[in-house]
Amino acid sequence: MKMKRYATFDAYLAGQAAKNRPIIRAFRKFVKRVAPQLQESVKWGNGCWLKGKVPVSYVYSAPDHVQFGFFRGASLKDPKGLLRGEGQYVRHVRVTKTSEFDVKAVRALLKQAAR
Repeated sequence: MKMKRYATFDAYLAGQAAKNRPIIRAFRKFVKRVAPQLQESVKWGNGCWLKGKVPVSYVYSAPDHVQFGFFRGASLKDPKGLLRGEGQYVRHVRVTKTSEFDVKAVRALLKQAAR
């Protein structure tokens, strides 16, 4: 299966399932507020936030949920145990509706990742 390509974050957002768009918008606002130094981008078919050229976090839209992830998530302190994943580096938080989003805990993760 070929990965979809999007020219902008807005195009990426528009190409996602309608039920996931509010969650993606919430993460977008969240990153803008918590880590305004990060630049929006689209990498590997997903919405991403970069520090310079270095990918810091991403949003992935699955059929039944949205992942807000961290490229170096395995190295983050996660006292609430929110991060999922078993790869060497990447970890994510899984969300099916905006009310599930633990803003305080994810803010701490994003601030660590953006350093």
